[in-house]
Amino acid sequence: MVTITNAFEDKLDALASRGRLRRLNLPAGADFSSNDYLGLARSPELAARMIDALHRGVATGSGGSRLLRGHHEEHQALEEAAARFFGSERMLYFGGGFSANVAILSTLPQPGDLILHDMLVHASAHDGMRASRADVRGVAHNEAAAFEDAIRLWRKEGGKGHPWIVVESLYSMDGDIAPLADLAEIADRHDAFLVIDEAHATGVHGPDGRGLAAELEGRENVITLHTCGKALGAFGGLVGASRTLCDFLINRARPFIYATAPPPLQALAVLEALTLVQSRPERRTALQDLASFANRRIGERLGISTSRTQIIPIHLGEDAKAVRVAERLQSAGFDIRAIRPPTVPARTARLRITITLNVDQGTIERMVDQLAHILEDER
Repeated sequence: MVTITNAFEDKLDALASRGRLRRLNLPAGADFSSNDYLGLARSPELAARMIDALHRGVATGSGGSRLLRGHHEEHQALEEAAARFFGSERMLYFGGGFSANVAILSTLPQPGDLILHDMLVHASAHDGMRASRADVRGVAHNEAAAFEDAIRLWRKEGGKGHPWIVVESLYSMDGDIAPLADLAEIADRHDAFLVIDEAHATGVHGPDGRGLAAELEGRENVITLHTCGKALGAFGGLVGASRTLCDFLINRARPFIYATAPPPLQALAVLEALTLVQSRPERRTALQDLASFANRRIGERLGISTSRTQIIPIHLGEDAKAVRVAERLQSAGFDIRAIRPPTVPARTARLRITITLNVDQGTIERMVDQLAHILEDER
């Protein structure tokens, strides 16, 4: 019997046949897949402060959008403190990094402008750019000169608006770092805006954990996005920009105007997490030591080049092989997931290993030994 959902079942079957069917799996085993880099999501310090906040009556729900009754003192306190911490003229708190990216790129670039994006930027950036009325073009990964060449070509073709350069500071699937200083110089030369997604650098890299773009924050032509649900162990996304651009987002960004505001309790959680990042620098030091150890041991055992950051990709190429290796690692007690297209380009399926303070050197050593053994079997 044919049902209305048959076409969807056929598409799911096709994904399964290509090794690309996704399923929800509960966390199990040692954490090598989360973005909880500083171990704050379950930290006793953050939990104690949230319990105290509940006892003080901080609301668990906002009750509406920020422009209605959903704007609470916790949101305002967070944005003011975050602006001071990151060095931005103003900060705007969104319900997530995804919605913040969509808001920035669907709202700020104007008709007649040009958006140039690194080919490996987050999916949320692509969704925002698709909703933009500006021209959109992709640029080779981490090639600063290619951005400048693209701007010059656009001007030669008659482009009259502003260019927008869109990058991540630390790439989520490759673990490599963008040439931010070069890109900032290009932006300055060409009257362009530079949008920097700091999702995987916030709390971990830069002075006091302020990110890899800390030296650029506060410039009139720089917009940053600091995700709160990764190293900060909380929820939401903070957009840093000039007061004018933030006011424009408040008035025009649909993901801000029409979404229920993030819970006040979560705004307070982010504020407390920023306090912990500042007051406990030993967390960052410990993470950097673990990441260096993991990169060194993987390089030695597998004979591959690694990322030198807390995100370590193991490229396997074939979708099915990546799934198979990940499943064997999970069975051995290590929570490592396979990353497949369309999240990454075709034929670049990989394991994405993240290093967090939820593991120690001994656990990393055992994981590397198991990975080496499995990859030897797969040859």
